[in-house]
Amino acid sequence: MPVEKQAYRDAMARLGAAVNVITTDGPGGKAGFTASAVTSVTDTPPTLLVCANRANDSYPAFMKNQVLCVNTLTPAQEILSPMFAGMTKHADHERFDDHTWHTLETGAPVLDEAVAAFDCRITQIVESGTHDVFFCSVEAVRTGTAHEGLIYYGRGYHKVSVPQG
Repeated sequence: MPVEKQAYRDAMARLGAAVNVITTDGPGGKAGFTASAVTSVTDTPPTLLVCANRANDSYPAFMKNQVLCVNTLTPAQEILSPMFAGMTKHADHERFDDHTWHTLETGAPVLDEAVAAFDCRITQIVESGTHDVFFCSVEAVRTGTAHEGLIYYGRGYHKVSVPQG
């Protein structure tokens, strides 16, 4: 008997995950989306995966650009999560306003002061249900100075921190 969609969603709400803004820029334009479905695949060579909904407005830009940056948010950047998830009135291009961005190797936007940024090239795409899994070669990394991260758990945002000392 298959698992019911709501039961699955309720159980997944108990699986805490970092909040990330995934960005791209290139011939397909500048775009981004919010994702918690990001994980390391291997460190040799450095590879991670990102799950992207094919119905997302930003999806065509990622497919054309074939580059992305995983920007892991701090609690101070929480406002970006609903913005890049399309839950605000901000147009796609306005999502990048009011924050400082730069680039590393691929040209994908890197958020200043993100906890960590992983600048990547998409090397493989696997289709699964409504989403594509982007396997990404990490071309550059940058770690921020923040010692607090933002996770999504129980359908809400929560601050996590590393003890200093």
